[in-house]
Amino acid sequence: MINPIDNASNSLLTDFYQLTMAYGFWKSGMADKESVFHLFFRRAPFNGNHTISCGLENVIHYINGLRFKSEDLEYLESIKGNDGNPLFDKGFLSYLSKLEFRCSMDAVPEGTIVFPLEPMIRMQGPIVQCQLLETPLLNLMNFPSLIATKAARICRAAQGDPVLEFGLRRAQGVDGAMTASRSAYIGGCDATSNVLAGRRFGIPVRGTIAHSWVMAFADETEAFRTYSNAMPNNCVLLVDTYSTIAGVEKAIQVGKELEEKGYKLSGIRLDSGDLADLSIKARELLDKNGFPDTRIVASNDLDETSIRNLKAQQARIDIWGVGTRLITAFDQPALDGVYKLSAIRTPGKDWAYKIKISDQSAKSTTPGIQQVRRYYRDDLYDGDVIYDLKTDMSAGCTLIDPSDTSRQKKIGPNTRHKDLLVPIYRKGKLVYELPAIEEIKQKVQEEISAFHPTVMRLANPHTYPVGNEKSLNELKTKLVLQARLKTQEKT
Repeated sequence: MINPIDNASNSLLTDFYQLTMAYGFWKSGMADKESVFHLFFRRAPFNGNHTISCGLENVIHYINGLRFKSEDLEYLESIKGNDGNPLFDKGFLSYLSKLEFRCSMDAVPEGTIVFPLEPMIRMQGPIVQCQLLETPLLNLMNFPSLIATKAARICRAAQGDPVLEFGLRRAQGVDGAMTASRSAYIGGCDATSNVLAGRRFGIPVRGTIAHSWVMAFADETEAFRTYSNAMPNNCVLLVDTYSTIAGVEKAIQVGKELEEKGYKLSGIRLDSGDLADLSIKARELLDKNGFPDTRIVASNDLDETSIRNLKAQQARIDIWGVGTRLITAFDQPALDGVYKLSAIRTPGKDWAYKIKISDQSAKSTTPGIQQVRRYYRDDLYDGDVIYDLKTDMSAGCTLIDPSDTSRQKKIGPNTRHKDLLVPIYRKGKLVYELPAIEEIKQKVQEEISAFHPTVMRLANPHTYPVGNEKSLNELKTKLVLQARLKTQEKT
């Protein structure tokens, strides 16, 4: 299992072209050119408008352990070019063997809500090192951010009810399961069924019984009674193996036996059928028989849409067990995060700002050394401005919507604000203190509360103002026109 948290070498967790580019930079004498790259995403997932940043802790663990060990170098030495000779010079392999991280990195803390085109990470340093980090950074940020965002949506649909992550068996491999369990907890889930994630990350673990337990006995009552005797202080009974309502009645019978022993029937679980109707009928039976505190847990391919629909039908469900559609981000299998060069310079020289242009305007990048400033109105967030660090922001600014330059928002001086990217590394030295997972989880909830509810709603969310600072937008336009003019001259 590849795990950046462990001390095993993961330096080859990259795309091959990162190494061939690094080799090209080294061979052409460009290895020490200083560069700036930004990691961001182009479109928000799940038909929403934002993403919850997640994965920074594993990025830090990865960078801290970044070493090309002898076995890595031996493998690279074995790779041949089209002529049958070694692809990489021994000098380059020697260079990799002595590689020490020397970059400065800024990032938005985990749990921060970010919007399309806003940098989540800014990496500045020797171009070889910045380039080699592209693939692992995207790998370590895209999926966790996607799952944290999905979990937060599901938890908002549950309206404060506990949500349990039950996805281990449907996850995309061991690494996917571990990453998703951590990310889902950060996004708002209350517990996981993944015991290894519970141990490793300090997440509460929860679970009931499977249909195989019930089927292993002569009848349902015997199955329930045996389990209640084995675990009287954790008795949640799965009632839909044969007939759900009959199962509820048998659970009540066993619950009364538990009470005689000084314990309580903690809950019942519904895993199939019409969950709204069955939960209402189950609640009536439980209340009628003196079990008002017994909670009803529901599972069965739930997500934010089905939970919202069940809520609208007045379902009497207390706890939601969500598996496949959360752990796999079922309706949005990937976040389109990218990592792009925006500036380069020879040490001691001025920065040359870089831009990638495209026939698709959404794929044109933004130049500069970027920061995101988030402004407040009273106690709520009011707009985000992407600006270049060279820009004096003290006199206020004008936000320009990159998709429609006629949409502008003026922000006055002294408006309360915070910059989202914070120092993580300075010239290779870690300067950031990792927060506990509970702090990150709490930050997500604070972030959600700091936006107007219409911005955070699940369907058709209100547009939150995000854009480039005016001079940065003008620079981007200028560089796009220059690049296109050069292309026309060559043709």
